[in-house]
Amino acid sequence: MQKQMSDFAVGESGRILKVQGEGKVRHRLFDMGLTPGAEVYLRKKAPMGDPLEFTLRGYELSLRKDEAQYVVCEMLEEGKK
Repeated sequence: MQKQMSDFAVGESGRILKVQGEGKVRHRLFDMGLTPGAEVYLRKKAPMGDPLEFTLRGYELSLRKDEAQYVVCEMLEEGKK
């Protein structure tokens, strides 16, 4: 099942399939390590749902929902984090 990172529930994991968007936004996401094949895990959400905090490549990354919507992931099963 595919899902945008902005739609993850706390505790869900996924593997990045593609990064959408154009220009500076897409380049910035790649620079932060959001590249196809990387695994991401949603650690927590702010009380109003924005920003989101992900674990990615051994570090924590906070993204706004409007940035996270550009990243499409394949969902991983619970035991495959």
